Amino acid sequence: MVYLTRREHFNAAHKLYNHSWSREKNEEVFGKCANENWHGHNYELLVTVKGNPDPDTGFLFDVKRLSNIIREHATEKLDHKNLNVDVEFMEGQMCSTENLAIAIWKQIEPHIPSPVKLHCIKLYETPRIYVEYFGE
Repeated sequence: MVYLTRREHFNAAHKLYNHSWSREKNEEVFGKCANENWHGHNYELLVTVKGNPDPDTGFLFDVKRLSNIIREHATEKLDHKNLNVDVEFMEGQMCSTENLAIAIWKQIEPHIPSPVKLHCIKLYETPRIYVEYFGE
């Protein structure tokens, strides 16, 4: 089994805010991330696919094609957007990095052709904070 990872980048704003809570509770739980005027991140997205290399090309998957799938179905919909307001596939969800990684998986996975499989979404919110999602 071979694992191939493509890195992409996007910038987006969001806020963490539970509308069923008071402003005080949101500030207590989410701190600065509950800022009424939003805040932003320079996200790094790593998408890993897995499978066996094609005997004719030696490739697991065409990396340009993988990049196009990621861009078309994820980063172009996210880049320079407000996750809470502008991104249809995040509608009605808390815009945490965890939920965003799951949503990105759901956007990309249907477009990865067999026999290759999507293995992991790794999403960096900051250089020190990231989440991984394996489709479970």
